[in-house]
Amino acid sequence: MATTDEARWLTRACQGDRHAFAELVRAHQGPVRALLRRLTGGQWALADDLAQETFLRAWQSLPRFRSEARFGTWLYRIAYNTYLMHVRRANGTVEADAAKEENQVTSSTSSMDGVAQGEVQRALLILSPAERASILQCYYLGLSHAEAATVLNCPLGTVKSHLHRALGKLRDHLNDSANKRASDEPSKQPLRA
Repeated sequence: MATTDEARWLTRACQGDRHAFAELVRAHQGPVRALLRRLTGGQWALADDLAQETFLRAWQSLPRFRSEARFGTWLYRIAYNTYLMHVRRANGTVEADAAKEENQVTSSTSSMDGVAQGEVQRALLILSPAERASILQCYYLGLSHAEAATVLNCPLGTVKSHLHRALGKLRDHLNDSANKRASDEPSKQPLRA
């Protein structure tokens, strides 16, 4: 989407134009839903409900949008806060939800890409909620560390620490998984009689 289109839609939406806001929703609903799907461990229906709540909150908060951050960054923050509120309502703490997510089985397809995506999705579940959120903001959504800090409402150094720890955990987990798969494969050495 062209930046000028988004700026025009944003200006009109801030003035109460619902059609302009609908254009903003169309432009951002895919990435917002995808972020929420990953945060919820692949629960599509829940992610869609949270996305709908996110856009409703964004519409209600639009008069307070100050353009200090990009609209998308502001929207991701609302989505993340909506997810956190859901977790707190459902389980009492973010950490309790992480333990629940670790027990979920993520679906994968039979293609190699599907297997790899399933492996990465399972690996993300070993991270703490803060580490997972930092990874998703910076590597999945492509936000800068500073933008991720804004979305997550934490200091820049904290985001960098979460990323450092998360990348180490992911590397170790994925290496262990690859080594386990390699040791489970039958030997390719010819048999000798």
